[in-house]
Amino acid sequence: MKNQHLKHVLELNIAVLLISTSGVLGRFISMPPPVTIWFRCVFAAVILGGYCWHQKIDLKIYGKRDFKAILLGSFFMGAHWITYFYALHLSSVAIGMLSLFTYPVITALLEPLFFKTKLNKMHILLGIIALVGIYFLAPEFNLESNLTKGVLFGLLSSVFYALRNIMMKQKVAQYQGSMLMFYQLVIISLILWPVLFVFETQPTSNDWMALITLALLTTAVGHTLFVMSFKNFSVSTASIMSSVQPVYGVLFGLFLLNEIPSENTLIGGFLILTTVVIESVQSNRRK
Repeated sequence: MKNQHLKHVLELNIAVLLISTSGVLGRFISMPPPVTIWFRCVFAAVILGGYCWHQKIDLKIYGKRDFKAILLGSFFMGAHWITYFYALHLSSVAIGMLSLFTYPVITALLEPLFFKTKLNKMHILLGIIALVGIYFLAPEFNLESNLTKGVLFGLLSSVFYALRNIMMKQKVAQYQGSMLMFYQLVIISLILWPVLFVFETQPTSNDWMALITLALLTTAVGHTLFVMSFKNFSVSTASIMSSVQPVYGVLFGLFLLNEIPSENTLIGGFLILTTVVIESVQSNRRK
């Protein structure tokens, strides 16, 4: 049982490592976020669609209720990605990713409303620690500041992400993770198609390379593995444990974009990531 838990934790961390590349890629791509997300979803949908076809994964949706849940989850996922990329464009990889990681707090508070579970007092405490960490990211509230706007977009993105994960938690036991992710990508692509007529769409050669990486590693592989982790962890546990993502993201930003985080950012990040260690220990004891 212990070895199995370690295996599940390792799989979750591989998913998180791949997803964390979104920060540096989001900063690197020059196109407006809605356009970037549209390209991301189209490419990833083709990749995942081919995988589902090759593996003969059943793509049938059983019932209108399931379709509505997948549709709503897709909307939340698309909104999460767009607001997150705006947060990255307005601030930095470190600020964008760390502000996003209030989503474990929001998930822990929302999950009992959707499932027959009690509100975990430890999650509330960890949530408070994470919020103090967010304070250090933007100690001065000024809407004229891009830094503040970046943090606010990151917080909004975290709400959408928490809601999406809760929607998928309800369906992951019934459907294969790749199938769920494939439908989300297709739906987001259809919803965002009009942005091509609103924003300028002239990707550079560097943009194309980053978009393909974003679609394949970050989206098709990383997010599919993360959705599949819901079979082994509660959404709250998976969310809090995945808060190690900003560490990977900050390192990518440091080495690839030469973005050096400030002292306040490091303090805030340390407080947020403290919740990861505590929840990892707690989840292991509950096994």
